[in-house]
Amino acid sequence: MKITRKQILLAAALVYALAVTAHAADPQIEKKQKDIRTMAQSTLRRLYKSEPKAKAAVEGAAGYAVFSNMGIKILVAGSGNGKGVAVNNKTKRETFMKMLELQAGFGMGVKKFSVIFVFDNERVFNGFVNSGWQFGGQTTAAATTGNKGAALAGAVSVSDGVWMYQLTDKGLALEITAKSTKYYKDDDLN
Repeated sequence: MKITRKQILLAAALVYALAVTAHAADPQIEKKQKDIRTMAQSTLRRLYKSEPKAKAAVEGAAGYAVFSNMGIKILVAGSGNGKGVAVNNKTKRETFMKMLELQAGFGMGVKKFSVIFVFDNERVFNGFVNSGWQFGGQTTAAATTGNKGAALAGAVSVSDGVWMYQLTDKGLALEITAKSTKYYKDDDLN
């Protein structure tokens, strides 16, 4: 049986059409991504309102990440989770991420808060995005800007080259606490 040029082109067109259809955007994924983008923009607006100089810090950084988190603590155990997006300021590439928090100790309540990370250089940003990041134990960071000056006022240094703002419903948090918190890529949304 001889295959004609027309049959080859038709087969190629069919394979291409199937590939495009298979990779067509899932409306549920697009909605989740849009919701995370909306949360991130709203969170940044709140940060800039409470700490106006933060805008220059975020825009001048190698990248930033914004997360919305919900934590619950009942008696001696607690957990939290959230979603967010990391943005490379140079390329504007977004990476959707998740966070998971575990804690132990006496307490009760529900806490909703947002976290904004600002990365001084591309190396620490890429490490955060590609390898994830984890706070260990009970870490409380003191509000200090070191030699970074007023641009990062309200932020705390949580690692070399990484600054963090934490917002509650009442505005910028005066104390930032992380309790065995892990940040990692959301494979379902990337």
